[in-house]
Amino acid sequence: MAKQNAVKLRQTSQRKESTVRTNLRAVPRTGARAASAAEPDPTELDKLIHERLRLGIVSALAVNESLTFNELKNALKTTDGNLSVHARKLEEADYIACEKYFDGRTPKTEYRLTAAGRRALAGYLDHMEAIIRKTRDT
Repeated sequence: MAKQNAVKLRQTSQRKESTVRTNLRAVPRTGARAASAAEPDPTELDKLIHERLRLGIVSALAVNESLTFNELKNALKTTDGNLSVHARKLEEADYIACEKYFDGRTPKTEYRLTAAGRRALAGYLDHMEAIIRKTRDT
């Protein structure tokens, strides 16, 4: 009986949390908040690059013409799965380009930074430098 009550209590609590989340998302924005929602917030970093491994990928490719999957994996000390997921996100954003080919019978994957990726990294670094300057000035 106590076990059934605990399950019912958990289900009720989950429904309430779901309702609260839904209600919060459904609130329309008006005035200054609506305008700021349409424009990117200058105080927010590019979240696509800001993630540690993605920043490592973009940075490594910025100082190398291209790197293979294994070279990136070794340089960043990460797993195959982790690198492939993050590289795909960057590729979908057109920050990096991926070329797959065979070297004899061995499959190779090579990455390079695109012009859009180089601009995004430069913007990210400028933003970080501005934050650092602002922090030091206060």
